[in-house]
Amino acid sequence: MKINIILLVVFSLFFVSCSKKDVVTETVLNERKLDLQVLEAYKEGMSALEGGDVLYAAKKFNEAEILFPQSEWAPKSALMAAYSYYTQDYYYDAIYELERFIRLYSFHKDISYAYYLMAISYYEQIVDEKKDTGSILQAKKYFNIVIQEFPGTAYELDAQFKLELIDDILASKEMYVGRYYFQKNKWIPAINRFKSVIDDYDTTIYVEEALHRLVEIYYILGLTEEAKKYAQVLGYNYQSSEWYEKSYSVFDKKYEKKMKKKVKKEKVKNNFLIKKFKSLFEWDE
Repeated sequence: MKINIILLVVFSLFFVSCSKKDVVTETVLNERKLDLQVLEAYKEGMSALEGGDVLYAAKKFNEAEILFPQSEWAPKSALMAAYSYYTQDYYYDAIYELERFIRLYSFHKDISYAYYLMAISYYEQIVDEKKDTGSILQAKKYFNIVIQEFPGTAYELDAQFKLELIDDILASKEMYVGRYYFQKNKWIPAINRFKSVIDDYDTTIYVEEALHRLVEIYYILGLTEEAKKYAQVLGYNYQSSEWYEKSYSVFDKKYEKKMKKKVKKEKVKNNFLIKKFKSLFEWDE
């Protein structure tokens, strides 16, 4: 009786062991089959990309990722889908894929490239910085991430170069608005814009002019000491600049008379426009 029980247990263990082996074998075979399907879809995507059909390429790369998310080909496929969209300026689609890649594969070895491609996708959408700064600020954000989080990578140098260009663009926008306020004799908003250039974009070519404009404004407002302070900063850092020469001339008596005439003329002009505007609503008796 005991022998029968022992034999039964042995046979049970044998069948369980065989069953487990079969399951493992089947799992391995399924994974290999999926790997082959993923590889096939990835190859089709690469072929379509080389042929210029980026939409089909992106579709095949997405398919490769979905087929076997645990495969080493999944993150590669996700990144290639984003790159496919980027090559033909489908920036919104590229950014969507890159955001997904960063969220799902944050520890992947190519994560630095994903951030760089994200920055480039925003950077290449910059059209008119005077109307829309959304793309500029996003590009700046991601270039900064590349520099701070991935120093020493192949993308760091280009990110630094493009950040300098972005700062030039943003500084030029501040100067554009500042000059507008200056021409309208709106001194406080003009001061804020020119100070922003000096504080936030101190490596750009616009700092010299911004310093000079502050010299002019403070002199016009009668704040001579404040005007002299900015003139000294300009002279110390940019002595050979044409803007320093212009700032130096501000303290000339001829300049003072010229600016007083300008302000007076502007007031007369504004009074004339107000009177003209009022006359439109007057009834003839």
